[in-house]
Amino acid sequence: MWSGLVFGEENKVGGNSASAYQHPSVFIWLASCQCVRELRAVWKLKQYLCAQEGDSKEPGRGLAQLFCTKALLHVPQDLPSTLEKLDLSYNKIEQIGSADFSSLTRLKELDLGYNHIFSIANDSFASNLLLEKLSLFNNSLGEIPSLALRPLKRLTALSISNNLYPRSRLDEVFSSLENLQEFSLGGPVVYTVGSEDFVPLKDIPLKKFFLKTASSLTEYQEGAFSKLNTTELWCDVALDRNPGALPLMLRDLKGKQLHYLRFRNLFEFTYYTDSVDLFAGLAEVHVGELNNPDILRFDWTFTWFAGVTYLSILNVNFNFVPCDAWGEMRNVEVLDVSNNRLLDGYIYNEGCLYQGIMPSLEHFNLSNNALTDLSTVSKLTSSWPRLSKLDLSHNQIRNCKELPCGWSPSLVWLDLAYNVVTMGIFQCLPTRLQFLDLSYSQLERLEMAYFEVTVDLQELRLSGNKIKFIPTEWRCPNLRVLAIDGNSFGVIGKGSFVNMPQLTQLKAGNNPYHCVCDLYGFLQETLRNGKLQIVDWPSGWTCYHPEPLLDTAVIAYTPRLTQCSVMVVVAIAVSITATVVIAIMVLCWRFNVPWYLKATLQVVRSKYRSGRSQPLRDFTYHAFISYSCSDADWVRRELLQRLEASTPPYRICIHERDFTPGRWIIDNIIENIENSRKIIFVLSRSFVDSDWCNYELYFAHQRAVGMNFEDVVLVVKEAIDPQALPNKFCRLRKMLSKRTYLEWPSEPGRQAFFWVQLTSVLGKAEVIKKDPKGDPGDVACRKSNMADNCLEMDTVADADGVPAC
Repeated sequence: MWSGLVFGEENKVGGNSASAYQHPSVFIWLASCQCVRELRAVWKLKQYLCAQEGDSKEPGRGLAQLFCTKALLHVPQDLPSTLEKLDLSYNKIEQIGSADFSSLTRLKELDLGYNHIFSIANDSFASNLLLEKLSLFNNSLGEIPSLALRPLKRLTALSISNNLYPRSRLDEVFSSLENLQEFSLGGPVVYTVGSEDFVPLKDIPLKKFFLKTASSLTEYQEGAFSKLNTTELWCDVALDRNPGALPLMLRDLKGKQLHYLRFRNLFEFTYYTDSVDLFAGLAEVHVGELNNPDILRFDWTFTWFAGVTYLSILNVNFNFVPCDAWGEMRNVEVLDVSNNRLLDGYIYNEGCLYQGIMPSLEHFNLSNNALTDLSTVSKLTSSWPRLSKLDLSHNQIRNCKELPCGWSPSLVWLDLAYNVVTMGIFQCLPTRLQFLDLSYSQLERLEMAYFEVTVDLQELRLSGNKIKFIPTEWRCPNLRVLAIDGNSFGVIGKGSFVNMPQLTQLKAGNNPYHCVCDLYGFLQETLRNGKLQIVDWPSGWTCYHPEPLLDTAVIAYTPRLTQCSVMVVVAIAVSITATVVIAIMVLCWRFNVPWYLKATLQVVRSKYRSGRSQPLRDFTYHAFISYSCSDADWVRRELLQRLEASTPPYRICIHERDFTPGRWIIDNIIENIENSRKIIFVLSRSFVDSDWCNYELYFAHQRAVGMNFEDVVLVVKEAIDPQALPNKFCRLRKMLSKRTYLEWPSEPGRQAFFWVQLTSVLGKAEVIKKDPKGDPGDVACRKSNMADNCLEMDTVADADGVPAC
């Protein structure tokens, strides 16, 4: 039983026809080729010259290893005795003498590969008892140098393959090399492998045994490989003329525990066409990995697949899988058929029965093929009960031709990178995935509905696509790793991944970012919280917009606080507004601005009214003043003096000066009110107590009905509560509640504005054409003296229909 099988081709090293890469010494050669200039510099620094004639200079001290590749014909003399590693490969040395390495007692590694050595003295290595690695690969030895190898008890790696000895038989000297771990044997003229050739190695536990034979092995004697005790067996054996040797080799390996079994060039020049299954014996070989047996060239039965658990068919350009092959792979757990030419119609054949096959398969690698339809793969694998990992990367998958797509419930890992998918691919994807890779697949948009139902998705890779925006409604509750680098979107904000509460790793560089507040806020919050790790920050994060920030690193984008914080802008605005309001309030309080505004409004309204209501007739007086005797001093001192002293002066009528003596008081009141353009009422608490003032108010009210009350001017000398007025002053209560009145300010600084308001209400002091009747007489306080003889006016009806109080 073996657990692994690998089919495929490997590239040879250089153009040398010899199989140089079959032995570890080839890696030494590669190293020496890459470092030859440096090593020559060391050689020059230590003042050693490897010349064709073998000239040398005085050796230095402390040199532990030396490489010399200058077409030497023999081993240089006077090499430093401190050498531990010496590489003389790729020269033209032909013989190794007894004294060539006698001074190198510390030597541990010696490479004499790729020379022309045909002779080695028996005591050539007598002084090199510490030697551990020796390569005589690719020389011209006519026989195996057993006697020369006798002293080398510490050898762990020995390469004597690709020489010209005709047989591979080993003598007893090799049984003493108990530390040997890697052994390379054979050459292009070994045509026979005898049953006793490897007997000296039967008790030596090798890690690796390599055998090279002629291009067409003529004889393999049964039992040869049974003597080997190795964990790795490499065979460069061509069986073009003797294919029956392969079953004998596999029979000799029966029951052996091999980690690695490699056949190369089994059929170098021909194809095997017989019906005998040469690999039937593989079923009884316990091998971890079987590499490159060229099985597809000659065996189409696949009956031995039943014993394989790890199967790889790599880079052999096959494009068809027979129906029988699927049925034979019942124990395969890992199947790798990458790097071939598989097509949809060849990997899935409608005529094949795929039910009940591949019961053990867990990993299936179909990468680097020519598949185009995802639904074809779903039909092939839907009944595989243990399939968990599917690799479809590097194909040509575009969409799904048949919907719906059925998948194995156990499939949790899917790689679709490097395809050419469209948005329709989401309709065919399995919904129980935990890992999904759609990188570099020319994807332009995401299907949000798919991610809402794929609740188990934990890792999503979308790198290198053409995604133009990140939807804010993207919901993926269990997503932990997200790669969206190398796309075409430019904006990420705080809300972009808010519906991915488990997200811990984000890769989002190499996008044309718009360096705006949304991006800055997202980065600041993410870096500050530490819950979400941006794995490619800050490399690859570059501004694309706005133009002044083009090609600027996003980490260098630091906008002002007022640009990106709405709260700060609001706080500043509120603070400034509050400061301004408070300052205005203080100024208003300090300079009585509200009072002035109110007064100004009254003036404007008065001018508006006065402009609309032009006088219909000539008047004797500009104004009639109605006041209480208690307010007479204020009227004479303030009101009368200011109005009559103005330029031009106002003609004012007051009862104590302008009433006609001998006439009834009521007649005087009515006549003078009718002859005045305006009636000014000076309101105070004394005004309310005067009946004559009430009469005057009544008559003025009757006259004002036809004039829209524009002739009545209320001057409040003392504050009056309209609701506290007696019922007989109901007219005054109405007027105070409906009309704007002037207030006499007690502060001297505000009185100037009062006069401006009053004169504005009175209008321009035009010349009065009609002279007043008679000269004013001294009739002070006549109304007060006649208070007891007042007429009862309560029964007089209001002109506007309001009953008397």
